[in-house]
Amino acid sequence: MRHRWIEARLAQFDEAHPMDGRSFMSAAELEVAKPAAVLVPLVPREQGLTVLLTQRTPHLVHHAGQISFPGGGVDAGDGSAEDTALRETEEEIGLPRERVRVLGRLPTYYIPSGFKVTPIVGWVEPPFDLRLDEFEVAEAFEVPLAFFLDPSNHRLERGERNGRVREFFVIPYEGRNIWGATAGMLVTLSQVLRDRE
Repeated sequence: MRHRWIEARLAQFDEAHPMDGRSFMSAAELEVAKPAAVLVPLVPREQGLTVLLTQRTPHLVHHAGQISFPGGGVDAGDGSAEDTALRETEEEIGLPRERVRVLGRLPTYYIPSGFKVTPIVGWVEPPFDLRLDEFEVAEAFEVPLAFFLDPSNHRLERGERNGRVREFFVIPYEGRNIWGATAGMLVTLSQVLRDRE
């Protein structure tokens, strides 16, 4: 799977993900959702493409301990969602923005904790060294992209918040549970890349 092909697929994909938090949030919550962006880093390895993920530290206010993509809230100096994703990635895991070739965006994903997140898909050519921000990131690890492309690994679950039931994806991998927005974005990515070269 080449980066130019992925870039072309992303440019053609315009479906919103049906599992994002919009249906789980009130009109007032949607109105005040804070803009944020994450990087979905694809890494070409000898055995195939991998996805680079992080595990957040357990003491954070938002999404403590969860598996996520590097990223965060938009700062005043950010010119675009791409700027936010690249800046936050550099701050969180020490991956310089010069190492990332931006391929495109996935649909904006609303999170009930109050964020509207733009996922930016990037190609990260190895070798590279990571320097984790120990306050925010407990670990960084890679998962084969092929694992996420297999729909049999996507488990649909239901949860309740403020009296409203919501369905969300969980993707178990080697003793870890990737769920919520991160899993939803990965399912969307698998939809984009479903028909491969």
